[in-house]
Amino acid sequence: MPEIRHHRLHKQNLLSQKFKDPVDVLKLLVAVQSQDYSGAKWALGQRTIGCTDEVVEQAFTDGRILRTHLMRPTWHFIAREDIGWLLALTAPRVSAMSASYFRKAELDTKTTNKINRAFENALEGGHQLTRDELREVSKRAGVEPGDSVRMGHIMLRAELDGVVCSGARKGKRFTYALLSERAPGATTMEEDEALGELSQRYFATRGPATLHDFVWWSGLTMSQVKRGVEIARVKSELINETSYWSTATRKNTTPRAEGIAHLLPPYDEYFISYKDRSAAMHPKFSRALAAEKMVFESPFTMDGLVVGAWQRPDAGRNKTVLFKSFLELTRKDKKAVQAALKRYFDFLGIDSSVAGCEFAS
Repeated sequence: MPEIRHHRLHKQNLLSQKFKDPVDVLKLLVAVQSQDYSGAKWALGQRTIGCTDEVVEQAFTDGRILRTHLMRPTWHFIAREDIGWLLALTAPRVSAMSASYFRKAELDTKTTNKINRAFENALEGGHQLTRDELREVSKRAGVEPGDSVRMGHIMLRAELDGVVCSGARKGKRFTYALLSERAPGATTMEEDEALGELSQRYFATRGPATLHDFVWWSGLTMSQVKRGVEIARVKSELINETSYWSTATRKNTTPRAEGIAHLLPPYDEYFISYKDRSAAMHPKFSRALAAEKMVFESPFTMDGLVVGAWQRPDAGRNKTVLFKSFLELTRKDKKAVQAALKRYFDFLGIDSSVAGCEFAS
């Protein structure tokens, strides 16, 4: 389905970049999955003109890009301006889905409120603390944080309740800050307005997509999704006897992807945005197996189709990137992959003359 994948690549800024600021890309995409922190920075970087890892990291340090749990739920990058309404829209659903885990962790409302007040007191005034430091805050408040699982649920509750979000990193360690101080001007919306906003922005950047794709990505119910589509006046069309939705009719002027390679991180929005990822999978693959597996790999694509996986360089001296292809790559394909790799090295600030790539089947 080349007409689908070319349109998606174009709308996600993977074919022609128009923003210099990674925050503008994030606002366009609304949210970017980010439990793979380095990969998520590259996801923004390759959709931005001349962006570097340092630029994205600085935006995170300054709080223009925030990181918290919402939607499915998992870690997401979210622009400071958008965190208020999106958290309010999706947190109740996430809380309901997580209720049994909270009960197992013995986190009732009274206990949670006690911990949240302690966190607010400790973080007030611009303080930013690591998870280990917040463990001590919890202990001093008279609540034993327990093992990593219980502490994880404590932090998840604090995020869903709008108490904390990401702070700047201390070296490589992540910190938490008060959401009210990190995003004082965050936009708020009524539920219908938020549903319309999220629907419009999802289908503007991920369309053509199905309603089931949107349900998967957003974590909303089907009834909420249908309401959002109605509010946003998103249109549908039949493609191969399936209803796909988009905010605009596809045009023949959409840039083509022939001869263009993309090195994508795990959980990239080009894949994770959809329940059905078959449009990006090569027809020679076992689609059910490959589409599921490639979400967790670092896939590389030609013409928007997955042709293999790549291993990012380690933090040591070895800067050779290994590419494992499921297909026999032509000389032209390899040249396109090398061009994409140079862009990745430029993003990291690595001299591509001392780095290289290796192809394996």
